[in-house]
Order: sequence, then structure tokens, then C-alpha cells
Amino acid sequence: MSSNVPKETQISEPSERSEAETLQRRGLIIELLIVLGLSLGKSGIYSIVNLVDKMTRAPLGSQTTSLNNSLNQRQYFDLTYQLLDIFFALVPVMLVLYLLFRNPGGSPFDRLGFNMKKPLWDLGWGAGLFLAMGIGTLGVYALGRLLGLTTIIVPAALDDYWWTVPVLIFSAIRHGILEEVVVVGYLFDRLGRLGWGKWQIIVTSAVLRGSYHLYQGIGPFVGNVAMGMIFGYVYSRKGRVMPLVIAHAFLDIAGFVGYALLGSAIGLGT
Repeated sequence: MSSNVPKETQISEPSERSEAETLQRRGLIIELLIVLGLSLGKSGIYSIVNLVDKMTRAPLGSQTTSLNNSLNQRQYFDLTYQLLDIFFALVPVMLVLYLLFRNPGGSPFDRLGFNMKKPLWDLGWGAGLFLAMGIGTLGVYALGRLLGLTTIIVPAALDDYWWTVPVLIFSAIRHGILEEVVVVGYLFDRLGRLGWGKWQIIVTSAVLRGSYHLYQGIGPFVGNVAMGMIFGYVYSRKGRVMPLVIAHAFLDIAGFVGYALLGSAIGLGT
């Protein structure tokens, strides 16, 4: 019995499907490059250039890297710039959530586990990761300083105002949200849709995380790659980005606020 479907249609369907899949794959790659180019991929490129600049000036161990710097000499303009900096740094997070929302699969918050549906579970895992990573971070920093591979890091270089500690806390939360949502949640989703394997994604995410810390020296790069491997593995098993956000925020709060209040007594800045 002959088919009523024209022969041309029978032949063209697989070709059309293949072409649509190719276009979709190409679109995902372009989207991924744009998102990274607007956020942490750009930071990684600048960080590499900054590291080369530092290494061609003087030994890394003799140089200082300061974080959370004052942005204006006048108090309330400084506060305004600090808050604007925090807000606009989170725009790429809004972008990736919107892009995920446009694809089938439900709420992007649920897909990434970036919600408050398991508060105690997230807090427990976040606190555990914070303790493990905190000890490791101090150890890597001390070793890097000993080997001359890490610059002196000053986590908080803001002037002492009434709003200094709250802004440092907001800044820490900003880093936790931006890095974990983009470099873990979003990257895992997109690279997974492109057919990458679990360990390919984990390693890529970890190396990207390390790249935008290179301006601090080789030690922080190694430490952040290790942190990225652990965070990526946990996310691949648990499917929730919120514990990573909590752990990261705790780490930065301890570093930023701890330094602002205690100075070099916590082992940083020397």
C-alpha cells in the first residue's frame, strides 16, 4: 500500500529536524557566550590580564590586592555607588533566570533549587560546606603566601562608616548569588543541554571559577578550582544551588566583615 504522504515530505522531515536541532544548539552556545561575556567570563579575562600585569611588575608575594574598595571620597556618594555596584552585578542573574524561564521545564527557581522550599536542609548543607571550605581557604592562602604565589589580600578596604558592615554583608551575598547561580546552576543547565557529561561540566565550571580569581594570584586560582569541584559535585548530586549560595555568602561575610572588625588577626592582609 502506498503512503498518502508526499515523498518530498517524508525525505525532508529528518533534515528539517536536524537543522532545527543544529540551530537550537548554536543558539544555546551563543546565549552562553553572551551571558558569560556580560558577567564572570568577562571577569575571568580581565583577571588573567591583571595577573600577567602583576607578574611582569614584581613578585606576586610582594604585591597587595584589595577588595571592596571605596568608590568615592564623600560618604553618601560612596554608599550610593556601592549599592548600585551590588545591584547591577546581579543583573546577569536576572538575565539567566529569565532565559531559563523561556524554556520548558517549570520555574527556573525550582529547576536550580534557588528557592526557600528546604530552608533547614539548605542551611545545614551550606553551613557544612562553609566550615570545610573556610578551613581550606585559609590553608591555601597561607601556603600561597609562603610560596610567593599569592598577593597580600585585603578583603575590606572601605572607609569606616556606619554602613560599612551592612554593605560588606550585601556584597558577600551578591557574590554568593552571582557566582553560584551563573557558574553552577545556569552553566550546568546549558552545558547539559549541549550534551556535555557530568565531569566535563564540573571541571569547566571549576576552572571558570578559578579564572576570575587569578588577579589575587596562583594560590586563589587553585583554591577556587578545588572549591568549584566540590560545589559542582554537590550540585550534581543534590540539584540545589541554594546551599552553595549560603556557603559562599558565609565565606565572604567571614572574610569581609571579619577583616573589617578584626583586621589581620584572622590571618588575612599579611
